[in-house]
This record gives sequence, structure tokens and C-alpha cells, in this order.
Amino acid sequence: MRFAAIETSTEWCSLAIWRDGEIAALERRVGNRHSEVALPMLQSLMKSTPIDAVAFGAGPGAFTGLRIACALAQGLAFARGLPVIGISTLEALAQESGAARVVACLDARMREVYYAALEKRAERWHEVIAAQCVAPQSAPRPPGEGWVGCGNGFSVYGNMGMNRVLPEIHPTAVAIAQLAAPRLAAGEGVDAALAAPVYMRDKVAFTREELGKA
Repeated sequence: MRFAAIETSTEWCSLAIWRDGEIAALERRVGNRHSEVALPMLQSLMKSTPIDAVAFGAGPGAFTGLRIACALAQGLAFARGLPVIGISTLEALAQESGAARVVACLDARMREVYYAALEKRAERWHEVIAAQCVAPQSAPRPPGEGWVGCGNGFSVYGNMGMNRVLPEIHPTAVAIAQLAAPRLAAGEGVDAALAAPVYMRDKVAFTREELGKA
């Protein structure tokens, strides 16, 4: 099986190609320039490689980045009649960490974070605390010991009660590919028209009145 993986939910633009278990990847920190660089980066990876499916980081994350990843996945899939699968960016964050118990936390702006606690069991990630958009001070703490906090939410809001945090960890296309491979093999891909980002909230900015009260 060969498929493309796209992850643009943060300031990183990350692309990968999975070829029968081997992964080739490119990644750049681009700020908000994903729309300029994502397709050329992917084309340089793909070259003439035929693909069987497309995976993308479905969110939560930066609204524009999620739309770019989904649109790019749909464009590749529509043109070739391929299935698409969306992968949670929080799950990809946990996968990238290398830990077995992860509190995934991405800055959601507006003094909130995208947050989940995930535990790896039998090579699959399971939610101990469901993904949510929450104020950092209200984020629930997972039960038990051995949890590692990962993601840029910890860069912005501190350790949030965690003993160990890795704020530099971010979702990658490699992690998306690793998570997507068994799901695609199990036939979990969908028609490109059904692919959609997971926004987790509709509001993207404060109003002037809200800013005045902040």
C-alpha cells in the first residue's frame, strides 16, 4: 500500500509518503504559509509514485491549516478516485511523543487549548479524557501516574499541573501515516467528498467588545 499523508494543523507543514511500511517525509516550519508550500513539498515527495489513498490531519488545530490539509487530500483523491482518511491531530501528537500515556495539548488561541488524555494499549490509542476545547485552568487531569504533557499548549500556558511536559512535540505527517496505515488496510477510508476537518469550535476570534473586557 502506498499513500500520502498531510499535516498542517500547526505552524509546521509536514508531508509524507508511505510505501509498504517505509516513510519518506518533508517538514518545514512555515508559520501561516502552508498554502504556498504544501503542494510543492508534496509533489517533490511523490514524484511519479502512484498512491492508493490519502491521509490528513483532521484536527483540531488552526482553522486555515485544517482546511488546507483537507482540501489538498480531497484534490489528490478526487483526481485519482482514492479513499481518504482523517486522523486526529491530538492522536498524532501522542504518537509523535513516543510515550504511552500522553496529555495532548495544542494552543487554540482565545485563551483556550485543544486537549485530550490518550493511552496506548495494544498498539492503538484510547481516550482517557475525550478531546475538548477548554480553558487551560479548567482542563481535567488524567487519573494515575506516568503522564507526559505534549504540544505547544504547554509553551503558552505552562505545565498546567503536569510533572513532565514536552512542548516542542508537534503533530507530524509521519505520525499521521503510522496511524492511518492499519486503518486504511482495514478499509476505513471514505469517499473524498465525505472528508471534513474537526474544528471542535466555530468561533475563531474575539469581537472588539470581548477584547475590551479581556
